[in-house]
Amino acid sequence: MKKLLTLAIVAGSIGFSAFSAEAKTSTVAESAASSAAEPQIRIQVGQNRRAVRRAMRNNRRVRRVVIQTRNIRVGRRIYRETYRTTYLPNGRTRTQIVSRVRIR
Repeated sequence: MKKLLTLAIVAGSIGFSAFSAEAKTSTVAESAASSAAEPQIRIQVGQNRRAVRRAMRNNRRVRRVVIQTRNIRVGRRIYRETYRTTYLPNGRTRTQIVSRVRIR
């Protein structure tokens, strides 16, 4: 029973899609004939260099700089590290240690 029901649904959907595809082809042909003077594809050869340069400049600009300190343990010694985190506009972060001082 389930197989028969599934087969009927599949056959119905195939018939419906063929009918809708046939209807679409006639409207596409009419619209193509009416707008024959307009180009359908716009082709650009090479890169858009202005956009590439602008994106590179924007990624160099710094959005925010945060300086933080933390105490870290290396073996039996404790150091105070000061590090700078730079947040860039493209979502990247740069972390750089500014100083490391031994506390004990």
